[in-house]
Amino acid sequence: MTNETIPTLQDVIAARPNVYRYLKPTPLHPYPGLSKLVGADVWVKHENHQPIGVFKVRGALNLAANLTAEEGQVGLFTASTGNHGQSIAFAARVHGLKATIAVPEGANPGKVAAMRGLGAEVIFYGPDFDTAREWIMAEAEAQHGRFVGPAEEPLICGVGTYALEIMEDLPDVDTIIVPVGAGSGVCGVSIVAKTINPKIEVIAAQSAQAPAMQLSWKTGELTAAEMKTFAEGVATRVPFKNTQRIMRRYLDDFVLVDDEDIKAAVVLLLEHTHNLAEGAGAIPLAAALQLKARLAGKKVVLVMSGGNLSLEKLRAILGSYKN
Repeated sequence: MTNETIPTLQDVIAARPNVYRYLKPTPLHPYPGLSKLVGADVWVKHENHQPIGVFKVRGALNLAANLTAEEGQVGLFTASTGNHGQSIAFAARVHGLKATIAVPEGANPGKVAAMRGLGAEVIFYGPDFDTAREWIMAEAEAQHGRFVGPAEEPLICGVGTYALEIMEDLPDVDTIIVPVGAGSGVCGVSIVAKTINPKIEVIAAQSAQAPAMQLSWKTGELTAAEMKTFAEGVATRVPFKNTQRIMRRYLDDFVLVDDEDIKAAVVLLLEHTHNLAEGAGAIPLAAALQLKARLAGKKVVLVMSGGNLSLEKLRAILGSYKN
C-alpha cells in the first residue's frame, strides 16, 4: 500500500491468520447495569483480555508477519514507554525476532520491566519520548531494521480484526465508540464497520486534556496540542497524518471527555463489569454517558481497549472517587 491508499476490509481479513495464529477472539458482553446508566443496550468489547492487556498486540503480530527477510534478520525498532512497546516485544518474541525499544530516562519502571520480560532490549535515551524516538529511528535506518511507528497500516489492519469480531457477534450494532491515541483502533473499526454496513455510527473519543487528534479531525488541519491527561493510551501531543486521513473518510463524530469523567468511568466499569480498564479503555463509557440523549435505545458497543492501569493510579482514582 502507498501513502495515498487506505486499507480495505480485505486487508483486515487478510490479517486474521497472522493474528489468530497466536491469539483468540476476545469477548463481547452485554451489561445491564451499564445499559441502565446510559439508557441504551450497552455491550463491551474486552480487548483488555489480550495476553498483554491491550488491543495493540493484534497490529504488532500482523506487522511482524509481513517483514522482509532483511528486516526479520535485524529485527524491530520502536520507541515507547507503554502498550505499543509491549505489543512489539510480544510479536517479536513469538516470531523469533529481536526487538529494540528506546525509552526516555525516567520511564515507568514497571513498563520497562514488562518489555524486558517479553525479551526486548530496552535502551534509555534522552530526556523525553521524542528524543528517544528520533534516536531509535536513526538506529533502525543505520542497521537496516524496521522502525515501527504507532499508526502504520499493517497495525491498523491487525487491530481491525477485533472489529470483525464485533460484526460477527453483534451484526445489528448501531454505534461503536472507540478511544483514540494515535488512531489505529478507530481506523480499523471504521474501515470494517462502514464497509459492512455504512449505517453503523462510529464515534471516536479522546481526553479533553490531550485533544490533538480531535482538533485535527475537526479542523481538517494537523494541529498539535497540550497533553496533560493521566490516560497514557491517548496521551498524544501531535496528530498522525495517515490515521487522520482515514478518520476523515469514515468517522461519524469525534468527542472529547474530561479526565475526571474518565476516572469515574474506570470505577463504574470495575463495579459493573468486574474488569479493570486503563484510562483509554474507560473513555468510551465516559463518552457514552456524555452522549446519553443521542444513544437512547440504541445498541452500543464500547471498546475497552486495554486494562494496563497501575496500582498507583487505581488507588488514586478510588481514593478520589465520589459516588
